[in-house]
Amino acid sequence: MKTNLNMNFTNANFSDDFAGWPPSATVFPIAGVDLRVLPGPHPLVAAEEAAIRENWARETAANPALFDGRMVFQRLISLSEDGIVGEGHVIPFSAFMWWRRQPQRQGGIHVFAYPVLESSDGALVAIRMGAHTANPGQVYFAAGSLEPEDIVDNSCDIEANMRREVHEETGLDLADAAAGQGLFATHNKRTVTLLRLFRFEMTADEMIEQIERHMLVADDQEIAGAVAIRSADPSAYPYNIAMLPVIDWYFGKAGA
Repeated sequence: MKTNLNMNFTNANFSDDFAGWPPSATVFPIAGVDLRVLPGPHPLVAAEEAAIRENWARETAANPALFDGRMVFQRLISLSEDGIVGEGHVIPFSAFMWWRRQPQRQGGIHVFAYPVLESSDGALVAIRMGAHTANPGQVYFAAGSLEPEDIVDNSCDIEANMRREVHEETGLDLADAAAGQGLFATHNKRTVTLLRLFRFEMTADEMIEQIERHMLVADDQEIAGAVAIRSADPSAYPYNIAMLPVIDWYFGKAGA
């Protein structure tokens, strides 16, 4: 289901991107999200075409399994009492790989959705990425960038993205879980993470067993396993950086 806020872009101030936002690496509630997708190329892709191509040659030489698919990448973003509003374009994955290697990451904003999977015994269940992926060995929630198939009426359907990514990577169905009230967000290094809690009536071990069974038959073998997270200890697993504020928030506040 798309979160449609009917936001007014005329009144949105995109000039400073994250000016006025809560501090980076903190989790905060948001009223909703509206990420609109515009036609045509992203300005970053048009400006950096040669650099993107050269970097992709290096990336694929190091990891031939990488695939240059398509994803949604934001050009502008704003936060107000109505929620998060963005304007983006569909770009090649190779452009994102170049962007994320830049020290200042100017020219765009990466927005993705994190379905935070809770077990009945108070753990969070995440996945470990396979060696051939763009984030080898890293642990984070089953998630992925917004893709063209997540676009409905020229806007990104965040809920559909979360359902699809969780099912593809774990075999779990978010329809079987109780969705938490409201959306949350966190940001760091021009990346915005959108969060929603989903509580399953299974223990963490039962969820992991189901994920491991799915791994045997999954079409896309992206993950190398699943883990149960039971504390905010940042050294418990090789976490993706986006995980750290989430586990700190959950076990320090939401899980208290």
